[in-house]
Amino acid sequence: MTDAVSIQNLDFTYKGSAQKLINNLSLNIQKGDRFGIFGPNGAGKTTLMSLMTGLLPYSSGSIQLLGNEIKTNRNKIKTLFGFVPQDFSFYHELSPAENMEFFGAWAGLHKKQIKERTGELLNILSLTHVRDTPVKNFSGGMKRRVNLAIAVMHEPEILFLDEPTVGVDVQTRYAIIDYLKSLNEKGTTLVYTSHHLKEAEDLCNTVAMIDEGNIIVHDSLENLLKDHRQDGLEGLFLNLTGKAYRD
Repeated sequence: MTDAVSIQNLDFTYKGSAQKLINNLSLNIQKGDRFGIFGPNGAGKTTLMSLMTGLLPYSSGSIQLLGNEIKTNRNKIKTLFGFVPQDFSFYHELSPAENMEFFGAWAGLHKKQIKERTGELLNILSLTHVRDTPVKNFSGGMKRRVNLAIAVMHEPEILFLDEPTVGVDVQTRYAIIDYLKSLNEKGTTLVYTSHHLKEAEDLCNTVAMIDEGNIIVHDSLENLLKDHRQDGLEGLFLNLTGKAYRD
């Protein structure tokens, strides 16, 4: 079976830096998984997410999404995944409906598909009442839901999530996590990173810990907790990466 994500011997160094941020990293993420990537600040999590989504170019190693090498299949790749970045990625002057129309067209959807999908997602994410209101007027939680709606407009097979609930209230966090679980139940592979480890423990069934650009563990969350004699992801995280300050 083809993996959702296959990374082989990946190296990455930012221009002008002498230190590798990603060091000969290999990782396979199975289709249908709810996969969490965790590590201390500066460990390489967001860089790895940016490499997997094509935002950063790589020259050494391989990254494939559903068997397609990112570097050589750019047009195909963009239809396979959605990305919910930590920073808001929409036009603040536009309404949710206008943003979704723009990004839906960018993803290759037809007008009828865009109209139907916009109505469906606005309803699911409780944004129908503000569909024509400029997003700049929204609360943080509403903006997070717009971010998510845009990412799933084209019903991607893989959804990358970088801190998708940062800065939202408890109710919104639970609602977003429940929606992500429902997407996964329908077949969407989730690749997630966050500092909310309690939330992550609820969402993820497979975990990789990254530190200094290297994968230090990779297994089911159940196995990792058992092997390291921990009763939660937070304890596992501290056990594997230490309690010292990280810049």
